[in-house]
Amino acid sequence: MQAGRMSFDPQPVLLEGRHVRLEPLSLAHAPGLLAAAVPEVFRYLIIPPFASLADVEKYVADALTAQAAGTEVAFATVRRNDNRVVGTTRFIDIRRPHRGLEIGWTWITPEAQRTALNTEAKFLMLRQAFEAWGALRVQLKTDANNAQSRSAIQRIGAKFEGVLRKQMLRPHDGYERDTAMFSIIREEWPAAKAALESKLAR
Repeated sequence: MQAGRMSFDPQPVLLEGRHVRLEPLSLAHAPGLLAAAVPEVFRYLIIPPFASLADVEKYVADALTAQAAGTEVAFATVRRNDNRVVGTTRFIDIRRPHRGLEIGWTWITPEAQRTALNTEAKFLMLRQAFEAWGALRVQLKTDANNAQSRSAIQRIGAKFEGVLRKQMLRPHDGYERDTAMFSIIREEWPAAKAALESKLAR
């Protein structure tokens, strides 16, 4: 069936690999997220650091409100070898008529960064988007100054599309963010998938 004829309706789903399990986000994940959210995590995020469990619960509740509205699908990122919550990620900006979405709101506690866990999480999300849902485009964006994130996005096969100048304003401190935009389109997914599978097999 051609992608244009398939229903494009992303919904919460459990995604599981060898290293990571992406569980549909719930308030039960809030304590684990609070423990994972060390100050370093927030350097490039547009929200302030969590000061309490109540802050995390509001963060989760806001994600679930967006999910109920159909604009996001949110996950807790769980490390399989110890079942510890190490971060969170979402499908955002879901554009059903155009078969597109974005992987965003991703953060991982520093000790789990630059590991197979993050690579596999992106692989699982991209595979779900392109193969299960029939996406035409998956985009990712990051702070233009975040060299580590930009490199990680390019390593999964995403193409750099340019910088959106002063695209975000961080309300709590007035930081004006330039945003680097990347994407993978349907025709590029087979090559990106093969490269990711090769990385994960090492």
